Amino acid sequence: MQEDVFSDYTRLQVDDKEIILVGTAHISQESVDTVIRAIDELRPDCVCVELDSQRYQSLINQQGWESLNLKEVIKKGQIPFLLVNLALSSYQKRMGMHTGVKPGAELAAAAQNAEERGMEVELIDRNIRTTLLRVWRKTKLWHKMKVMAALFGSLFEKQELGEAELSRLRESDTLSNMLEEMGKLLPSVKEILVDERDIHMAYHIRNAPGEKVMAVVGAAHLPGIIQQLQGEEISPETIAEINLIPPKTTLSKIMPWLIPGVVVVLFICGFLFGNQDQLADAAVAWVLANGLLSALGVLLALGHPITAVSAFVAAPITSLNPTIGAGFVTGTVQAFVAAPTVRDMEHVGDDLMTLKGWWQNRLARVLLVFLFSSIGSAVGTFVAIGWLKDLL
Repeated sequence: MQEDVFSDYTRLQVDDKEIILVGTAHISQESVDTVIRAIDELRPDCVCVELDSQRYQSLINQQGWESLNLKEVIKKGQIPFLLVNLALSSYQKRMGMHTGVKPGAELAAAAQNAEERGMEVELIDRNIRTTLLRVWRKTKLWHKMKVMAALFGSLFEKQELGEAELSRLRESDTLSNMLEEMGKLLPSVKEILVDERDIHMAYHIRNAPGEKVMAVVGAAHLPGIIQQLQGEEISPETIAEINLIPPKTTLSKIMPWLIPGVVVVLFICGFLFGNQDQLADAAVAWVLANGLLSALGVLLALGHPITAVSAFVAAPITSLNPTIGAGFVTGTVQAFVAAPTVRDMEHVGDDLMTLKGWWQNRLARVLLVFLFSSIGSAVGTFVAIGWLKDLL
């Protein structure tokens, strides 16, 4: 194996295959120009890009949001996944505003230019849903809280990056130091978000068709991919393992049933051994704590008054039913009574670049209604349990 490093890309000779790695920044015009120039000058047999099929479709399909079936997303319980995607994309869009480049433009340019020249195109990144679920289910609670805090903080961050800063960040030493720091703070997150994807992409680069293969990847992945390509060949079993979604923990399976069980037991004990008047007070406390706090969540999300009423009615019931949450009811009601318009669907990406836009866009407001009403109901449940112990 030989390695030849140039200013814009790195050449590797792996067995009988020439591999050209192009490290990019996802909101950089310079990266777009570099990718197009490299494809034109080097004429590879195959171009690999750091995308999965879902992200690729979202990049090339400008009307993707218009075809979103919001009610189906709510029904399948995919709102949290959609919220994370929107938060991440809005953060990248805000940074891209200062360079005038759409996030991932260089990846789309690589795929489209390769297709126009009749070259093979390989999407080599792991499915984003698999990555996010692996992060969530393999991360300890404290680290989950750190991840959620960082994600929430990104909504308020106003970081401005020009081409000069992006050029500096593409330097491997700078990125290596950043990733080392991330590894110290959140080792499991860094392993899943970066290291596992390096393995996944290196495997598909090595097995891509053709004798000359170009791979366009974020510069942060370059050191890891080079290390994997220079090491032993990655087995299909390893790829299958890092694509496996871990099952829910026993605690996470039990918890949705445990809390309703505790409440039911408290009411039964109150009925058998307690004062009937106190039992009635406990029932009222349960309804008020769940209903009012869930309805408050809807109002904080600027949900429709009818949605707030539905939260007040549904939350005390859904809190005792692990198979359905308050957010499912409120999100569905909000989607009916204040359905997102075509304009909301078309401009959701732009609207979410500002905090105000999350409340102005009707699609985003449905998601906020789902989230805030669910949080309100959860808080109300714990408040009500405290009251029940005092009353019964």
